[in-house]
Amino acid sequence: MDPQRARELLEAERAQQEAILAAGEEGDFGEEEQERSSTLLDAGTQPQDAPQVLYEDEQEQSFREHARAKLREVEHALRKLDDGSYGLDERSGEPIPDERLEAMPTARFTIENQKLEEAQADVTHRGEGDVTSTRQGGRQSN
Repeated sequence: MDPQRARELLEAERAQQEAILAAGEEGDFGEEEQERSSTLLDAGTQPQDAPQVLYEDEQEQSFREHARAKLREVEHALRKLDDGSYGLDERSGEPIPDERLEAMPTARFTIENQKLEEAQADVTHRGEGDVTSTRQGGRQSN
């Protein structure tokens, strides 16, 4: 992939994730959800309403955490672009197809090696007692 095109895609992704974080910090994040929360609070939140308010707060926090993680991925990809290793699979060193980088500019692996990474992560999580994928017929190992 052309380095200039890669930088454009990564900078666009960075701007998008920073906007998500800024909106959350300014209190604009999820205006519709916040209006509902405000209505609940203005009406004197009843105990039965507390789970919904809590759920919305947790959802907002989850979006911010996801945006922070995406920003770290963008920064990693920009460092790789600067050192000349952008677009190379971190497992095998083979080139990542341009089509994949267009769709996912922060890709670290080819699709084949991404599947291997995910399978390895799944095995690691199963060893920690997490629930495995139901697609694999997994059960909780506790």
